[in-house]
Amino acid sequence: MLYLCSMEIFYANEINGGLALLDADESAHCVRVLRHRVGDEVTVVDGIGNMYRCRLSDDSPKGAAAEILETVPGWGGHSYSLNMAVCPTKNNDRFEWFVEKATELGVDVVSPVIGERSERKVFKAERSRKIALSAMKQSLKAKLPLVEEPVSVRDFILGHSGDSGVKMICYCFEDETLRRSIKDVLEGLPSDSAVTVLIGPEGDFSPDEARLAVGHGFVPVHLGPSRLRTETAAVTAVTACYLHFME
Repeated sequence: MLYLCSMEIFYANEINGGLALLDADESAHCVRVLRHRVGDEVTVVDGIGNMYRCRLSDDSPKGAAAEILETVPGWGGHSYSLNMAVCPTKNNDRFEWFVEKATELGVDVVSPVIGERSERKVFKAERSRKIALSAMKQSLKAKLPLVEEPVSVRDFILGHSGDSGVKMICYCFEDETLRRSIKDVLEGLPSDSAVTVLIGPEGDFSPDEARLAVGHGFVPVHLGPSRLRTETAAVTAVTACYLHFME
């Protein structure tokens, strides 16, 4: 059985010849901040699901390396696949909060989508990727969510028209009978299901966007009686999946 050497998790995007190679940022944190030295045992994840128990073999603060002693595949992972397509918020901090919490709970892809009513029309994904990396390590996971480049809501819907699995759109239809609760839609799904959830901006999707989504297989759902901010709705949907599929 593998025990964590500590609660400190390091990320290596390169595994080569039995060594986990840390980049400059991770190396500086490991060596300069936490003062690890050659011979110390450290825990490393690779962002694709593997966790490694390692022994530091090079303590350079610009490029540390660690010998792999043991490998645990699928560490901290989940059985289902979740793609959250969410309109970036006007206040970028709120979207970044969503990325952090979704990563902690369990998400595979974050797809920023720009709607007709979106207040934020430009989104830079790089900062959200760094937040996802930090949240992955903090929550003891080994798989790094993919934060995609932004696309329009229309392009996302059309691009995922043929996807298998369950696709949902959270939208305030005038006819409430068109919507089911997300809990009802998830009920009975097997643990290895692929789920996609589409969350709109503060002003909601336009009627044309909603009709397009439904026409391409997205099931209209609601998240309960409360009116939620975009980022709260997104985290609520992630939590619903987390609790439903949790073993």
